[in-house]
Formats: sequence, structure tokens, C-alpha cells
Amino acid sequence: MNDIVAYYTSWQLSFESLAYIAAALLFILALAGLSKQATAQRGNRLGMVGMGLVLLATVILLISFAQKQAVVAALIVVALGIGAAVGIPLARKVEMTGMPELIAMLHSFVGLAAVLVGYNSFILTPGSDSPDNAFHMGEVGLAVFIGAVTFTGSIIAFLKLSGRMSGKPLTLPGRNWLNLGAIVASLALIIWFAHTRTVGMGMIPLALLTVIALLLGLHLVAAIGGGDMPVVVSMLNSYSGWAAAMAGFTLGNDLLIIVGALVGSSGAYLSYIMCQAMNRSFISVILGGFGSDGAVAEERDYGTHHEITAPEVADMLASASKVVITPGYGMAVAQAQYPVADLTRRLREAGADVSFAIHPVAGRLPGHMNVLLAEANVPYDIVYEMDEVNDTLSEADVVLVIGANDTVNPSAEEPGSPIAGMPVIKVWEAKNVIVFKRSMGNAGYAGVQNPLFFNENTQMLLGDAKDSVDQINAALKVNA
Repeated sequence: MNDIVAYYTSWQLSFESLAYIAAALLFILALAGLSKQATAQRGNRLGMVGMGLVLLATVILLISFAQKQAVVAALIVVALGIGAAVGIPLARKVEMTGMPELIAMLHSFVGLAAVLVGYNSFILTPGSDSPDNAFHMGEVGLAVFIGAVTFTGSIIAFLKLSGRMSGKPLTLPGRNWLNLGAIVASLALIIWFAHTRTVGMGMIPLALLTVIALLLGLHLVAAIGGGDMPVVVSMLNSYSGWAAAMAGFTLGNDLLIIVGALVGSSGAYLSYIMCQAMNRSFISVILGGFGSDGAVAEERDYGTHHEITAPEVADMLASASKVVITPGYGMAVAQAQYPVADLTRRLREAGADVSFAIHPVAGRLPGHMNVLLAEANVPYDIVYEMDEVNDTLSEADVVLVIGANDTVNPSAEEPGSPIAGMPVIKVWEAKNVIVFKRSMGNAGYAGVQNPLFFNENTQMLLGDAKDSVDQINAALKVNA
């Protein structure tokens, strides 16, 4: 009997190791697949298979726990059940427009988990005189610090993205010195914590570290304006990865370390790429708007806008040879991607050259527009990045701006504007610009008025974007 148990235990450990190695490789392949639209679905599937392997290894590990620690196994089963009961219905009902804030909230869970794992590890092994334990205590301190910053930073991002909090940056006096002071104090507290030997003595620096890190995370994200929020979501993704990696060190879990490092490094690199695309300093954004002068949009009279009807837009498109479509968050809100895909098909069948111009931060999540267009089966080969189309927009007969605002705002080229220096899609260079907008009453997410709306070659198609595109498709069908 003992031989059977020993064999079973050995098999469990071997399977767990193999599953972790296979899952790590699948996660790496998943990231590689997600780098291109054409391979994104395959990347997602590989990631899901990898996660399935991890869950299977966890179930087998539970069986081992049940043989020795039934209570621990039961608690893990209950935790998995609660997570599934909350996560599955939420994943089913969330819309694409709600994905940015959902992801921000999920990042907060990762941060909170890292904090709780750190506290648990410290309480179980409060300290000793060995160098190894001092190193472990340093790991716990870093895990709590990164996790706490991720936790509150993600909550503020969720509140901003969901509209429960203003997108305007919080500009406290000396905010950069406050951030620097918090980081220095946190490092000092981690060193202090690593030299403690009892729960009573160690809890003092750990509690202080937690409070400072929570306030730092709150202030870092609150100080970032709405125009930079897509970068913030990507950066918080990176933070959550490093928090997971630190939790992996604390728990001695190699897979968690690998996955956390993958998420952390890829999120940081994506944020860097996006900052370059927005002409923003990477360090400035992650430090909560460091170097921002807090510019405020100038109040001025932009003139009168010109309105157009859907049938008139259909007539204009029917005679156009080159059409460029620039989508934004408004398209996601209106769920207009399907009629837009239908419009694209009709125009291409009529012989028009149709393409899409996607700004790197269109929407409120990296790749938001690409996912929506792929969901509606828009061909990958007609979807282009901003840099690929900006030099050819002057050749376009018509540009359709569907729910975009800040990413097509000429104010970015004006010194002193809150979005000054941000590269934008220069749609105003086209012969005709049609802007789909619900009303003239609201500015973009960055809170900056758009002079494009009042240009001579711009006409506004006001109303729900989905209804407007449906009317254009109906008019094109009648005229066909």
C-alpha cells in the first residue's frame, strides 16, 4: 500500500512539473500569437489550453492535499467555486465597451492577492537569522509593495474608465516629490522589515509599507489624465504581472514566476510602444504625469458646425473612389461594428478603395478597435495603423470618423493644448470628413473640444452611430 501511495505521489509531482513546463511554453506562444491580428485567435486558444493545463495540475494537487489536509483542500475547492460563480456570469454579460474597466478591476484582484499572499507568508514564517530568510522577507516586502500599488491604482483606473470619477488629472502641489518620497520610504521600510525576526516587530514596517503603497498607487493613477488612460491600463497590466511574479517567489511557485514575468515585461513593452505613439515620455506616464504642466484647454469660439443627413452621406460615398474609416470608442458604445462591416462590404463591391485607420490608443484599451473589427469579420488586410495612413489621407475622397474624438483632434498640434504633441490621425486633410457623433454637447475623454467639427470640409452626422450607419446602408441598397 505504501508503495502505491509513493508511486501516486511521484506521478503527481511529475505531472505537475510537466504541466507547468508545457503551460509556460503555451503562454509564450500565446503572446507571440497575440502580436498580430491574423494569429490572435490562435494565440488566445493556446493561452486557454495552457491555463487549462494549470487548472488540471491544480485539481491533481488538490487530490494530494485531500489525502493529508482535507480542510485545506476543501477551502481551495470553495474558493474555486466562488471564483467560477462570479467570473462566468460576468464574462458572459460584459460588453466590449465594458472591457477596459473590467480588466482594470481584474488587475486590482491580482494586486490584492499578492498583498494577502505576502502577509500570509510572513505570519507563517516571521523571521530568523539566516540570510535566506532575510532574502525571503525582502521578497514579501516587494510583493506587498507592488501588489498594493497595483490594487489601488487599478481601482482608480476602473473608476475613471467607468465614468464614476472625472478623467481630469489630480495635480497636487509637489506631487512628483510626494511620489519620490513614497518610493524612498517604501524601500527603507522593506529593508527594516527584512531585518525583523518576530510577527510583532515585523508587522509595524509591513503595515506602514502597505499604507504608503496603497496611497502611492492611488496618487499615481489619479494624477494621469483621461487621454493617457489606455497606457495606464497597459501599465497596470504590467504591474499585476510583477505582483504575480513576486507572489510566485513568495510561494516558491515557478510557473507563477514565469507567467508573472511574461505579463509584466510584455505589458511594460506595450506601454512603451504606446507612449512612443502618443509622443509621451514612458517615465512621465508611469510616474503619474511627471513633467506635465497641467495645461487647460483655451475657451474660444470655434464657429458653427455643419450637419448632414444619412442619405446625403450615402450619395457622397456612392461617388467616392477612396474611403477611410476611423473608428473610436463611440463605435464600441453604439455597437456599430457590424453595420460598419456591412457598409465596408457594400462600398468594396461597388469598386471603392476602403480602409480603416486605427490610432494606437483608440478606445480605452490597447487593441480595442482591432478586436471590434475582427469580431465583425472586417478583413485584416484593410486595417492599418495611424503611421501607415497619415501620409495618404489627402488622397481620400471621404473619411468617416465614427465615434473618435481625441485621436483626430487638430489641437494636438497646438502648443499649450492639454493633448499637445500627441500624434493624431490627420483626417482633416481629406477632401470630405463626416463625423458620426451622438451630440455636440460632449467633448472627448480628455475633455478637449475638437476644432475638426467646425472645419469647412467637415460635416456632422448627429445621432446614434449604429442607427446612422444602418440608414446609410439602407440608402445605398436603394440606390444600387
